[in-house]
Amino acid sequence: MVLPDRAAAMALLALTPLPAAAAPAATSVQQEQEQEPAAAPAPEPETGTTDADGDIVVVATRVRGEVETAVPPIITLSEDDIAAYGAGSLQALLTALAPQTGTGRGRGDGTPSVLLNGLRIASFREIRSIPPEAIRRVEVLPEEVALKYGFRPDQRVVNFILKDKFRSFGSETEVKLPGAGGFSDLSEEATLTRIEKASRINLTGTLERRSPLTEAERGIVQPAASGAATVSTDPKQGDYRPLLADARSAVLNGTWAKSLGTGASITLNGLVQRNDNRSLNGLNTIVLTAPDGSLTQRTTLLPAPLASRTVSDTVSAGATLNVPLGPWQLAWTSDGSHVATTTTIDARADLSGLQTMVDQGTFSPFGALPADAVLPAPQGVARSKSDTATTLATVTGSPLRLPGGQTALTLKAGFAYSGLRSADSRQLGAPANLKRGDGQAGFSLDLPITSRREGFGGKLGDISLNVNAEAHTVSDFGGLTAWGAGLTWGATPKLTFAANYIASEKAPGLADLGAPVTVTTGVALYDFTRGESVLATVITGGNPALTKERQRDIKLSANWDLPIGKESALLVEYFRNRSQGTTNAFPLLTPDVEAAFPGRVLRDSSGRIVSVDQRAVTFAETTGSRLRASLNFGGPFGKPDPGARRGAFAGTRRPGSGGPGGARPAGGGGGGGRGGPGGDGRGHWNLSLAYTQELDETARIVPGGRVLDLLNGDALSGAGISRRSATLEGGGFYRGFGLRISGTYASGTHVDGAQASSAGVPGASRLDFGDLATFNLRGFIDLGRMPKLVSRAPFFKGTRIALGVNNLFDAVQKVTDQTGATPLRYQRGYLNPEGRVFSIELRKQF
Repeated sequence: MVLPDRAAAMALLALTPLPAAAAPAATSVQQEQEQEPAAAPAPEPETGTTDADGDIVVVATRVRGEVETAVPPIITLSEDDIAAYGAGSLQALLTALAPQTGTGRGRGDGTPSVLLNGLRIASFREIRSIPPEAIRRVEVLPEEVALKYGFRPDQRVVNFILKDKFRSFGSETEVKLPGAGGFSDLSEEATLTRIEKASRINLTGTLERRSPLTEAERGIVQPAASGAATVSTDPKQGDYRPLLADARSAVLNGTWAKSLGTGASITLNGLVQRNDNRSLNGLNTIVLTAPDGSLTQRTTLLPAPLASRTVSDTVSAGATLNVPLGPWQLAWTSDGSHVATTTTIDARADLSGLQTMVDQGTFSPFGALPADAVLPAPQGVARSKSDTATTLATVTGSPLRLPGGQTALTLKAGFAYSGLRSADSRQLGAPANLKRGDGQAGFSLDLPITSRREGFGGKLGDISLNVNAEAHTVSDFGGLTAWGAGLTWGATPKLTFAANYIASEKAPGLADLGAPVTVTTGVALYDFTRGESVLATVITGGNPALTKERQRDIKLSANWDLPIGKESALLVEYFRNRSQGTTNAFPLLTPDVEAAFPGRVLRDSSGRIVSVDQRAVTFAETTGSRLRASLNFGGPFGKPDPGARRGAFAGTRRPGSGGPGGARPAGGGGGGGRGGPGGDGRGHWNLSLAYTQELDETARIVPGGRVLDLLNGDALSGAGISRRSATLEGGGFYRGFGLRISGTYASGTHVDGAQASSAGVPGASRLDFGDLATFNLRGFIDLGRMPKLVSRAPFFKGTRIALGVNNLFDAVQKVTDQTGATPLRYQRGYLNPEGRVFSIELRKQF
């Protein structure tokens, strides 16, 4: 920005304070709280310098805590952008950002890695309950940045930058009710937060209760046994079969952080949690055969409806130490959890005495069931204890300077432990006692090749190279390696290309390798070869013959700041995955699978299945490739508010940068920065669209076997893979009023032939799964941003009310067989028991 009137500009620069970009003064509870005892800190100022012509040029300084990387952010959110989401915690904000934080890599669980002020944390528990009002900026960065912090490059990185001072105590109450009735979900959360630069305290308590939902409440009727009559006065199974369990949870989570001076800090976190789930499992039932051969199915409440209860207690603790070592930065994190779970399961009663009485002629199959003929069985009890512990140290710095700029090196070393002990009174085998240790060491090196800023090869743009490698030693498996390389080319300040290659090895899961072998008799299976149901012996447990998985992945991307609007960008990505020796659960038993794994199925002389070994197996090869495009728009709207606090240069772009602090908001959807759009009291809107096109998805079960096309009728599980999918997220916020909408879409699939039978519908020649589009809508009113209302009723200071509808159009996927009928297991009550859910939320900051 150039100001021709130098004298006036210098006076303005000297006299005008530069507050943080925020909503109108006196309407933010958080800002008022910060004024007691200290005012909210101003951001690092924009400074004025004089150019050769004597004009003033605004030069931005970096925001403390920003991630320094050659790869531009996908999105950058300012305080106003964050307020527009209306989230009550960082966990809720991260959920709302899912379309931007999700990855198309096809590895891992898709959740992002999280940083705080540009530094590693031991666990997301440390910050998940911090109010969004305490956040100054959010950066969402691509997968390649994960390497800089010791993570694998299969997840995006989210960096939360805190304000220097913040104080609040708040509560949030939420009620969820389905449009079709049947259950309710109530939650209450109270949070205390104190932030003083690098020191902070955050304490959160949460209670939640969800009532149960039964099959009968969604109109599901289980058919009687084939050819059997029923008795109208018998209780109905659907009244005692759950779709949703009665669930209760209580959580207490606390974090304490302290500055140790000279840039060092320590953080401690602890959590205790109890989950208590209770569920009905139906009624005792028997099919009685009368002397004339007719069948009658009876159900009874005797001795009691079948039920199960699972109580899980979790204790977690974490610690983080960040210490500057001269020009280097040491980050040490440690995290551990202990989970104890006890499950009690009612066993089915012995009703065989009823058939004996029918055979003796002392009882009619349609008569009242005598209680003394129903013999209860002892409850089964399953107990498990799992322990996990991880520690990782990373050292980051610049070992040397090249003509293109400073290099960046990250060294890491760590150890992870996992253990599982379990026992089940229903099993005769020995209790499980599994342990695994995983030691690792690795590095990531960024090398700047050319740089416009350094004046070296600037005509070529900004080019940087990354190389990385790591090695693991797994106690129960052996050695594993991973390595990769990436090239980033900033062709222009608004256009960046990147290419990455990743090679890695993965060990089978702990239980997949070493779980005790269990033999269970009388398990119902469907034999797709003979077209019949059988009761067979099933073998489960660990398979020590499993091999390591070898992964080879390629990612290509282009990130372009569009020349339309100030906050619009397009990100296009191509992913290719190749895996050999993948570990998989034993697939459903089709003829192809039986042929691929000889010896796993034992048949008698007549060809009937006697036993099946269902331990995990190794697939020869899986492949996949996809194209993903993300489009982001955003900007201010409405008229400025003369009463809003506004700095001299609020709402201006700094030269040499497309966004705040010199970091390009490459993905749009925000990035107004301090004093950016909305800092003058105007509203702000954003819209994010992401579309994924699956190009191919195949699997080969055994070497030389048939290649399964998972996009064209073949399936390893229920429904195949959608060829097209999309996500939408957007909304706006203006003077206390906010509206958000989100949606997902997945194209239909089909499963052919025996694969349709393996999807759970024996005898079906084809199953068609329809397209599915769901939308969520949420509106909120931030009463604390309405000065006139607050002056008349001070209680409304810091109060927000939100109304929401999940699954706005009550959408559910339609599934039909070759006759056009919907199979029982695909009734809408099974696929989406909640349906359309309404919610109301009251949030109060004191």
